[in-house]
Amino acid sequence: MPDFPIVDAHVHLYDPDFLSYPWMKDAPLLNKLHDTAYYSERSAPVQIDKIVFVEVDVADGSQVEEARWVEEQSRIDPRVQGLVVAAPLERGAASVENDIAAMARLPHVRAVRRLIQGHAGEPGWCLRPGFVEAVKLLPRYGLAFDICIFHSQMRDAIELVSRCPEVSFILDHIGKPGIKAGIREPWWREIEELAQLPNVVCKVSGVVTEADHQAWTYDQVAPYVTRVLDVFGFARCAFGSDWSVSELATTYANWVAVVDRITAGASRAELEDLYRNTATRFYRL
Repeated sequence: MPDFPIVDAHVHLYDPDFLSYPWMKDAPLLNKLHDTAYYSERSAPVQIDKIVFVEVDVADGSQVEEARWVEEQSRIDPRVQGLVVAAPLERGAASVENDIAAMARLPHVRAVRRLIQGHAGEPGWCLRPGFVEAVKLLPRYGLAFDICIFHSQMRDAIELVSRCPEVSFILDHIGKPGIKAGIREPWWREIEELAQLPNVVCKVSGVVTEADHQAWTYDQVAPYVTRVLDVFGFARCAFGSDWSVSELATTYANWVAVVDRITAGASRAELEDLYRNTATRFYRL
């Protein structure tokens, strides 16, 4: 476990009694209040200095309300210092700009995410003109973009990052490789290609949930994390828990222990980049 407080770059906070999250009907373990008090309980004994909230696929039309709810949580727990909010970018810049502007006025909003993974059966979905023009709008409001894809969508992600050189991107969950099925290619090759683009960094988060939730092993997971650290470097990788989704496969402390074991040979400066500095720089915490 790090001997310094960490920055968690990927935390889901929500109250399903306040806002609707339709997908949770199929995830009863997650379908209850997850606030910062519960996060503190479940993340112990790891020391956490700062938190980046990431949108939770709230019901369409409630994205601004979700952002405002999390801003209220930041008043309760000052560790919440960055917000990644949701916006239906596929509708195009003209349709979403008002919502983006409203959310950008909130003190802690730093990035936008739209779940590209939800359109895995639609190749090129995030490359449609409306989506791309909406992504290109983000720097005007000082916002970055979180890429959340399945490994089969990596080519589209590479193209999106290439088409938007003025936008800062961060790849969630190392691009969700096919760990459960033991698939490496083409993810193994494409993650290096993505890393060659200067306007993208990578989040070491949500990895064990891509393996068998009940039977994953360290040896299955470690090569994928090592690959990301090799191609991006520690200064372009940020630790994230993906709590509460991570609890489908592991505990908070155990995920930290896995990352610690993988990085056992790293210098203190490299560990500080991974666990603190990259997220702090990217999300301007």
